[in-house]
Amino acid sequence: MTKLIVICGATATGKSGLALALAMRLGSVILSADSRQVYREFDIGTAKPTVAEQKLVPHYLIDMCEPTDTMTVADYQEQTQALIASLGVIPLLLVGGTGLYIRSIIQGMKIPRVAPQMELRSQLKSLGQPQLYAMLQQVDPIAAQKIHGNDSVRTLRALEVYYITGHPISEQQGENPPNYPILQIGLDCDVEKLNTRIQQRTEQMIAEGLVAEVEYLCQKYGVDLSLLKTLGYQEIKQYLARDISLNEAKELTILHTRQFAKRQRTWFRAYPQIEWFDADDPDLLEKIWQRINEFISCTSS
Repeated sequence: MTKLIVICGATATGKSGLALALAMRLGSVILSADSRQVYREFDIGTAKPTVAEQKLVPHYLIDMCEPTDTMTVADYQEQTQALIASLGVIPLLLVGGTGLYIRSIIQGMKIPRVAPQMELRSQLKSLGQPQLYAMLQQVDPIAAQKIHGNDSVRTLRALEVYYITGHPISEQQGENPPNYPILQIGLDCDVEKLNTRIQQRTEQMIAEGLVAEVEYLCQKYGVDLSLLKTLGYQEIKQYLARDISLNEAKELTILHTRQFAKRQRTWFRAYPQIEWFDADDPDLLEKIWQRINEFISCTSS
C-alpha cells in the first residue's frame, strides 16, 4: 500500500532540506506542494530545488506549466493523485507550504472542475460585492452561510461555478479522503528565529541573482504578469522601476514574507493531525527519521 509522508510548515523552516535528507534515506521521491514552483522559470524567488538537488532525488510537480498558464487547485489535485497512483508503494514525501494543495490531497477535497472564466468574472465584478453576495444568497444559501459578506474572492468563485455548471458550489464540494496511510509532520520554530531565517534566505536569494531573474521575466512576459505580483518578485520589480532602493526592496520582501509565514502558521495550526517538530532541534533529522520508521512499521503490519 502507498504511504504518504507530508512535510509542511511556514516558509523558511527548512522543509526542503529535511525532505531531501529523508528521501535519500528512504530511496524515495519528493512531490512539491508549492503553488509557485509549478511554474517554469520562476526559480530563485520561489526557492525551487536546484539542479544538483534534483539530481540527488527525483522531484515532481515543479516546472509543470508556463508562467502565462493558470494551475488551479483542481489541476494540481488531479495530477498529484495520478502521480501518487503511478509511483507505487514506496513511501512518498509531499513537501511544501501551500496548505490548500496539501489539503486537496490528504483530505481528498471535491473541487468543481471549472476553470476561471475571466469574461464572466469581469461582468460580475461590475455589479459590486453587495449585489453579488445578495445573488449568492439566492442561488446558493448554503455557500453564502459559509462565506463572509465581504469575501469577494469566494463569492465570485461560488457564482462562477453556479453559472457555468447550473449547480450550486455547495452541492459540488465535500471530501473523499484517500485510503492509504498518511503521516503529517510540521516544522516550526520560535518567531524570532524564523524571522532570522527569513532574512537570511532573502539575502541569499538576492545574492544568487534574484534581481536578474525578475528583470529577465519582466522583459519576457511583461511587468503585468500575475506571478510577478507575488512575494519577492513584486518588491524587486519596484526596485527595477526605480520606485525604491534595493535595500528597501529587500526589507519589504522580508516584511511581507514574515506576514505570509504568520498566515501559514495559522493555517497549519488548525489541523490537529499534524505532528510538530522544532526546526532548530539539532537532532531534528534523527527524531523525524525515528517517527517515520514507526509509521512505516505500524502501517505495514
